[in-house]
Amino acid sequence: MTDLAAERRRLEQLVIDFTEAFNRDDLDGVMSYLTDDAVYDEFNGTVNRGKAAIRAAFVPQFRGDYGKLRFHTEDVFVDPVTRRGLVRWLCTLDTKRGRAGWRGLDILHFDGDRIAEKLTYAKAKAPLLNDTEGTR
Repeated sequence: MTDLAAERRRLEQLVIDFTEAFNRDDLDGVMSYLTDDAVYDEFNGTVNRGKAAIRAAFVPQFRGDYGKLRFHTEDVFVDPVTRRGLVRWLCTLDTKRGRAGWRGLDILHFDGDRIAEKLTYAKAKAPLLNDTEGTR
């Protein structure tokens, strides 16, 4: 196995582990994957710089303000040469009004074993309020 193949597998695992920290509602775990000067560019255009700002942006989600969120990984791509990864996901949300969901992706830029940039894109300005079961 080449070093690039091993690095690809390692980065893929980092992407998966980072996403799973969200699904465990583990804010400290999520934050542990970020560099101190990381940038989180939200799908609505808000840019958060540094761990304190990023943590503040994530608090409502982890506090449950939007309901129970889960990210279902659909695709993971990584480039070990440029140290970038992409995860395409379906985000489901259980609220008092029922299940909602939308698709999106994160482009992740790595610095060593940490994420220096998280660029999020979504297919909707707000969650779509329909059943997401069986859609693809």
